[in-house]
Amino acid sequence: MSFWQQYHTPATVADALGLLRHYGEQAQLIAGGTDLILDMQNGAHTPVTALVDVTQIEGLATIQRERDGEAEGGEEWIVLGAAVTHTQIERSLLIQEHGAALVESCSVVGGPQVRNVATIGGNVAHALPAADGTIGLLALNAQVEVCTLSDGGEMAEGVLTREWQPLLSIFAGPGRNNLGGNQLLSAFRFQTRRANQGSAFDRIMRPQGVALPILGLAASVTLDETLNQMVEATIAIGPAGPIPFRAASAEAILTRAPYSDKLLEAVIDAAQSQAQLRTSRHRASQEYRHEMIAVLLRRVLPRAVARAETPPAS
Repeated sequence: MSFWQQYHTPATVADALGLLRHYGEQAQLIAGGTDLILDMQNGAHTPVTALVDVTQIEGLATIQRERDGEAEGGEEWIVLGAAVTHTQIERSLLIQEHGAALVESCSVVGGPQVRNVATIGGNVAHALPAADGTIGLLALNAQVEVCTLSDGGEMAEGVLTREWQPLLSIFAGPGRNNLGGNQLLSAFRFQTRRANQGSAFDRIMRPQGVALPILGLAASVTLDETLNQMVEATIAIGPAGPIPFRAASAEAILTRAPYSDKLLEAVIDAAQSQAQLRTSRHRASQEYRHEMIAVLLRRVLPRAVARAETPPAS
């Protein structure tokens, strides 16, 4: 059985979106294909007329450091194209220095063969609340660049626009994103690591080869000048709801008092109360996941704090 008839490798985002407009619902974007091809083979995704491969588009497979505008005081970002693979992230010195949580989250996806082709854009666009790379990005307050091709009419090509949005804005539910047929994800960005800032990720997996984790958790913290109290904190957990989840109540508690074992227990209570956990027949019970939030927070937060106490290399 053939799952597609045409395979396109456009050179630009506009060309890719033009192909999507041409084929309509009979086209599907593809990068690594590690989820899509299996879904087609398993009947979870219907065959299409055309696959549109975005991996040859310039800039979509690069990782770089950029500054907003030309001003000296502009924000600095680590920008990674949507077609960057998990292996590229794992080996990137820039991301190792500025986004340790993302390196740790992407380095445990599948095996080496999967990481060599699976892309961060595919990980996010697939919109699973337990996706490891997504959890790492969310803890780093990442933004996503959404490209939109306006309808220029039957005889016009349309106008391409690019907009940076909060990462969570594109999620609609488990396995569903908010992207229209005239849109695609082109890049992600998060701010460079500041002094007294650090991040970390960890997860709980079943050893029997189930692909998705029982629970994953990432955190990013910023300490004050005394290195005793957090002034900023983010905690991302998945699966803990229909979309990737920020434990806002737990984050607020972290910034209220100097970091201590007692404060950590209050953070655990808040995260457990806020998370929308459920029982998965193939992975874990709701009760087990509840306990694993505590296990992961006790692993991840101290590691993030230790990294925050180490100055950035550059």
